[in-house]
Amino acid sequence: MKKSSFKFYWEDTLLEMLPSRALFLPETKELLICDIHLGKAEYFQQNGFPLTNNSDEHNFSGIKKIIKKYSPEKLIILGDLFHSKYSIDKTLQKKVEDLPELLKTNVELVLGNHDTGCDIKNIKIFDIKKNKNIIFSHEPINLAENKTLNICGHYHPKLYLKNQGDKLSFNCFAMDMNKNILYLPAFGDLTGGYPCKKSFRKWAIVSEEEIIEIKS
Repeated sequence: MKKSSFKFYWEDTLLEMLPSRALFLPETKELLICDIHLGKAEYFQQNGFPLTNNSDEHNFSGIKKIIKKYSPEKLIILGDLFHSKYSIDKTLQKKVEDLPELLKTNVELVLGNHDTGCDIKNIKIFDIKKNKNIIFSHEPINLAENKTLNICGHYHPKLYLKNQGDKLSFNCFAMDMNKNILYLPAFGDLTGGYPCKKSFRKWAIVSEEEIIEIKS
């Protein structure tokens, strides 16, 4: 069944998965995204690949759109805001540093492996971040606590559906029920992805307005 969002509770915390590849926590008004990989086109250009620079503008536009719709008090980026420190020019750096003022909301970054060496002002930076019974990180954390959920990025989860020789791929939210890990879909346009494990619970993003749970 297609929906405009999927809501579920972790203990007493409501989580809302959005087809815009974001996760919203209504109680704390926190909006989570991950793996934007700004500057990736420039990085590939530096290495001889003729990619256009439109992806960054589309990513910024997408962020503005969901902020306008949900009016969060905080935008939390779960790592890989940038693709590489070598692809950050002054224009891109200023756009990112201006985001809190432009969006009229606080912006925080949980550092990802691609963010190493990136120096950005106006954004609070964390290695990991904890909120009640939830831990935010970039890479997954194996937790011993059954009542704690790890929300992370890094994995770029995708799922594939086959029908009579046709094969379609979708970005998705993916939940490892055995390890209490919820993987968010990559927000960036040039990110690719990795197939989910069959054991994961999955929600496919089938359009900008619709998300659907996939039964294994």
